[in-house]
Formats: sequence, C-alpha cells, structure tokens
Amino acid sequence: MKIIKIEDYDKTKFIDLLLFADEDLKMIEKYLYRGEMFALYDGNLRSICVVTRESDDVCELKNIATYEKWQGKGYGSKLLNHVFSHYKSKHTTMLVGTGDIPWIIEFYQKNGFRFSHRIKNFFTDNYDHPMFEDGIQLVDMVYLSKEL
Repeated sequence: MKIIKIEDYDKTKFIDLLLFADEDLKMIEKYLYRGEMFALYDGNLRSICVVTRESDDVCELKNIATYEKWQGKGYGSKLLNHVFSHYKSKHTTMLVGTGDIPWIIEFYQKNGFRFSHRIKNFFTDNYDHPMFEDGIQLVDMVYLSKEL
C-alpha cells in the first residue's frame, strides 16, 4: 500500500472518485486546485482526499472518497492517518464538513473528529438540486474538528 501526493496537472484524473463524495463538479472546482490531493493505492487506486488551508492554524478535509467496493476495509482511515501526520506540523486543527448521515459521522468520530458546529440549509442553499445519501435528504452541513 502506498499514499502519494497528486500534482495539480494530474488532479482531473480523479474527478470520478471525487464525485462519489461530492456530486457537484462546480463545488469540487471551488477547492480542487487550492487544496492538496492524496491518493491511496493498494495495487490499484482505493481512496482519494483533498485538504485545503483555511488559516494558519486550520486546514479542512474537503473531500474523501473510497470506491464502494473497498469501503469498510480501512482505506479511508489509513488515508486520514496519513494526512493527520502530514498536516500536524503545519496546522493545529483539521475540520471536515459533511451531511447529517449517521454512518458518515460515525466514521469521522472513529477517526478522532468531534462535533464543532452546523451550517443550516447548506445543501439546500448551495446545490441546484436536492442531495440524498442513503435515502436521506441532505439539508444542514455538520462540521467536525480534530486537534492535530
């Protein structure tokens, strides 16, 4: 298994997997090139993530996705542990925003994130169509934070 940092000129090769976690290309384009991208390979590509610098102290995990076939096998957690180590000397806190979906929030909590705040109506105000995950409409953005 290896994790590599993806250079800007290669980032568009991973749009299909990024769209798995955020189905709006316009939203992805807002952070794709201002963030750093990391890819986890175990033979083939398994997981991808993008992290942005939000301030001197804070970075934000904007997107993390694992191909469905490989979910639940620890790839997302391994990728998170890598980015935690990478950003520990650069920032004190990592944020992540997600929909209010129990299994997703549980994944982040299992990896050390704790509830921070909520942005009401984020998904209904910022996407041009209703967003659903596991049959649940996404309305509010739930933010979690982790001290690095």
